[in-house]
Amino acid sequence: MSQEGARNTRRPVTCREFVEFLYDYLIGGLGADRTADFNAHLAACPSCVAYMRTYEASIRMGRAALGPSDDPVPADVPEALVRAILAARRKG
Repeated sequence: MSQEGARNTRRPVTCREFVEFLYDYLIGGLGADRTADFNAHLAACPSCVAYMRTYEASIRMGRAALGPSDDPVPADVPEALVRAILAARRKG
C-alpha cells in the first residue's frame, strides 16, 4: 500500500486514546499526523473538548497552588519539616 493509502486508512482517535495521550498532545509531543488526528477528534467530540478544558484548568490551579509564595511559614510548622521540604526541593 502506498503512503497516501496508509494515511487514508488510519483509524480515528477514540476518546480513551485522547485521554491517554492528552498530556503529550498539550505539550506538542505528538507527531504532525497524530496531532491532526487529535484535532479532528476534538472537532467532532464536545465531551473531549470539555475534558481537555477541565484538565487544563486543573493544571493551572495546581501550578497556582504550588507556586512560589512570599507568605511566611506559619509558626506552628515544625522547623524539621521546613528543612526537609527545602532539602527535597534542592534535590529536585
